[in-house]
Amino acid sequence: RALDDLVRSGKVRYIGCSNYPAWRLGQALAASERLGISRYDSVQPRYNLLYREIETELLPLCRNEGLGVIVYNPIAGGFLSGKYKKGDDPWEGSRFQLGTAGKRYQQRYWDDAYFDAVQLLREGLDGRGQAMASVAIAWVLAQPGITAAIVGASSAEQLEPALDAPDLELDDELLELCDNVWLGLPRRSVIEGYR
Repeated sequence: RALDDLVRSGKVRYIGCSNYPAWRLGQALAASERLGISRYDSVQPRYNLLYREIETELLPLCRNEGLGVIVYNPIAGGFLSGKYKKGDDPWEGSRFQLGTAGKRYQQRYWDDAYFDAVQLLREGLDGRGQAMASVAIAWVLAQPGITAAIVGASSAEQLEPALDAPDLELDDELLELCDNVWLGLPRRSVIEGYR
């Protein structure tokens, strides 16, 4: 009821949740309806070319219920920028070395299958003049039901691919490449990453 009180008092306009699996979000929406209180207007899940598990249940639920989907991690912590190479260790100061979060990023992506997927994307983009990070963000934004993507950057230079992404044209060949990047990866648990 605390969130409902904030909405009714005019202190917030919309409420959302982060890292809810579809079943948990469905429960919350049903409870809001049953109790006659404000419901979630948006959800914030992880989503990128390497992690698409939300497509099976969460995205269809959000489209059906009219919820905004504001995804985070669209370039997989920089992994989809192509700057990390197979066989190398993550360098000091990178997202993959930042304490507990760094360990989580390594568990998610620092694996030969993921390096191979990034290499496939790199080779497919060769000669196209498109930055990997821009393509990764543009692909996320082009998916049905995605409202926006949260992009982090530690420099103005890192922000450039995000600024280029909305204007990037994704032709059929590029969309097929993006699908192939994911199809070669092992499937992960739908609840991985949820808290």
